[in-house]
Amino acid sequence: MGKVVVIGAGQAAASLVARLRAEGHDGEITVIGAEAVPPYQRPPLSKAYLLGEMDQERLYLRPRDFYEAQGIELMLGTPVTAIDLSARTLIANGEMIGWDDLVFCTGSEPRRLPAAIGGTLDGVCVVRTLADVDAMAPRFTKGARVLIVGGGYIGLEAAAVASKLGLKVTLVEMAERILQRVAAPETADFFRALHSAHGVDIREGVGLGALTGAGRVEAAELTDGTKLPVDFVIAGVGIVPEVELAEAAGIAIENGIRTDATGRTSAPNVWAAGDCASFPHKGAQIRLESVGNAIDQAELVADNILGAGRAYEAKPWFWSDQYDVKLQIAGLNHGYDRVVVRKGEGTCSHWYYAGATLLALDAMNDPRAYMVGKRLIEAGKSPDPDAVADPATDLKTLLK
Repeated sequence: MGKVVVIGAGQAAASLVARLRAEGHDGEITVIGAEAVPPYQRPPLSKAYLLGEMDQERLYLRPRDFYEAQGIELMLGTPVTAIDLSARTLIANGEMIGWDDLVFCTGSEPRRLPAAIGGTLDGVCVVRTLADVDAMAPRFTKGARVLIVGGGYIGLEAAAVASKLGLKVTLVEMAERILQRVAAPETADFFRALHSAHGVDIREGVGLGALTGAGRVEAAELTDGTKLPVDFVIAGVGIVPEVELAEAAGIAIENGIRTDATGRTSAPNVWAAGDCASFPHKGAQIRLESVGNAIDQAELVADNILGAGRAYEAKPWFWSDQYDVKLQIAGLNHGYDRVVVRKGEGTCSHWYYAGATLLALDAMNDPRAYMVGKRLIEAGKSPDPDAVADPATDLKTLLK
């Protein structure tokens, strides 16, 4: 079998190479990663790891000796600088490496605050890599004043950790409300109340005007004229797919590295999976930024490198942990026109409908609703909204 080279050493890469070996690929496999550590979990970085509840070794998706035992070469701390598609070679750390199949698992990178508004001052942080969190962790001291820019899930999770550690937290969201791009007003209301109850100062419809300080950030000026003293800032303003290397090689880009339903890019024997890859879904070219997608798409690509010829059928699911609330999301809510609220004792779920069609749900501390809703969405079934809203309805009966 041919040599498979994977660029990127995150969740998608780890899943892909493990699948290749499990399915019998006996050719060479090389994983090239810019970070100096083996593939690791990212979600716990800003939660359990930052809180000190998980050490670095537990972050690793596989122990280091797994890769050695499986004959998988890890080239870590080694950025790829050039790709020659016609010669099927690439340059990494000055070394030319050949490949028969190449896979982009380059993931995504955080959007950063512009230098023009003080985004490069010391103390302006992002949350993406192990190094990011290690650099930021010493700033999380009780009583420190942190400004979080962005009211999406990244910003809200950072706010929850900071609040739990006793920091004074202000969160600004320039849109009309938090979670405006990804969730219904009902879900935003739930999490706004949750954070307010924990002392987080949430300011909506207010952006960041500028950060000021002598070398390090000392104050923030908001667009409403407010000036806040700050000890550090966390930018949680979204992520963008890592496509520069693929684009420079001449590979088609469309909302990420464009793939077909099998994971193939526009170049022969070149594939992509995970955050960096877009794929056809219901008439659009979409990307999914989630662990579940990284695993499923990577395993599909591994199978297709081995000749399976399968098409990707996305089953979107996501989660977020904030304080003692576990949010579980199934489906995609794009195009919803109605939200059905179901409340239980200590639980809540929001069901998104477009007409009579169930699209997605947000379940807060309600794993039963999540599991039932996910199965319904994947089966293309849409229960009566009134039955969903009725707390007397046994959700399992909706599956029949």
